[in-house]
Amino acid sequence: MKKAVLALADGLVFEGYSFGAEGEASGEVVFNTSMTGYQEILTDPSYKGQIVTMTYTQIGNYGVNNEDVESAKPYVEGFIVKEYLDFPSNWRATKSLNEYLRESGIVGIQGIDTRALTRHLRDFGAQPGVITTNVMNPESVVARARALPKMTGLDLVKEVTCSKAYTWDEGDWDLKTGYGGKASSRYLVVAYDYGIKRNILRLLTSAGCDVTVVPATMPAEEVLAMNPDGVFLSNGPGDPEPVTYAIESIKKILGKKPVFGICLGQQLLGLALGGRTYKLKFGHHGGNQPIMDLSTRKVEIAAENHGFAVDMETVKDQVVMTHVNLNDDTCEGFHHKTLPAFSVQYHPEASPGPHDSRYLFQRFIDMMEKHKG
Repeated sequence: MKKAVLALADGLVFEGYSFGAEGEASGEVVFNTSMTGYQEILTDPSYKGQIVTMTYTQIGNYGVNNEDVESAKPYVEGFIVKEYLDFPSNWRATKSLNEYLRESGIVGIQGIDTRALTRHLRDFGAQPGVITTNVMNPESVVARARALPKMTGLDLVKEVTCSKAYTWDEGDWDLKTGYGGKASSRYLVVAYDYGIKRNILRLLTSAGCDVTVVPATMPAEEVLAMNPDGVFLSNGPGDPEPVTYAIESIKKILGKKPVFGICLGQQLLGLALGGRTYKLKFGHHGGNQPIMDLSTRKVEIAAENHGFAVDMETVKDQVVMTHVNLNDDTCEGFHHKTLPAFSVQYHPEASPGPHDSRYLFQRFIDMMEKHKG
């Protein structure tokens, strides 16, 4: 096996072996605590700009297939695992993870102590890093990691959003039939694409929505001219504060149409309300995060992928916090006190992850029904 090196900006170096594409990858190194779902993680546009470490020890054992994707291609910059298994065993698999990464140009490293790496990131925070199969003086790799830009201040939405509007008509997945078709539709939803995941679109369609996906840069006036019943604000990568074009559009839509935001969509909604966001030390990434619904005191196990959060002190006069993360007490959801607008920081479409939070899509439907003209 060809040797590979992972170097962090603070000087920590790991030596392992290459899998996937050969070459060099750079980005912010984070860890994901999911046991399964690596294909969905790889294709989540919210990971643009990041190298993902899987904390589960064995990755690749069920291969990849053509259905379990959240976008048209992988968006992670690099992939880190403890032990890659190159003999997939699953009736749905069409190729190995190694083949998939190689075809997609994604550089991976295996055979390192991912527990030590995760503990380091937990203690010292997510940080820039470099994976390279061009093994050389480790100090030079560390130097390249230190020269990388930090995530704060980066607008990565413009790198993942669609170039033009399109409609979506694929429904939720069923074990016997695969992805379903379009259900009878009662509501027109315009979904802003800041890096949208396909399963969000599938669940909106299955809930009875005609969905039109539009670029992140589309002005509010054009969206309102479509006369939608609701506007959806999607997930996406990077720092929300530089995405000023989205913030300005949301300001103009609030109060005119019902709004539902997920992940980056929550952060942008908070900024549109005049609030602030801040960077988390190592973010929330995984399919097993405990979230409490404050209205019912019920705990949901949810999927998450975000490195920034809304500072609730800056918006508490306008919104009510509805969900809280039980690991660190950060805000996981809020609704506006007077306007038809709500959001969650986690991923209720739950792919990968449990389905505890899918009721939120029905909440959006109910809000649109109440305000339907």
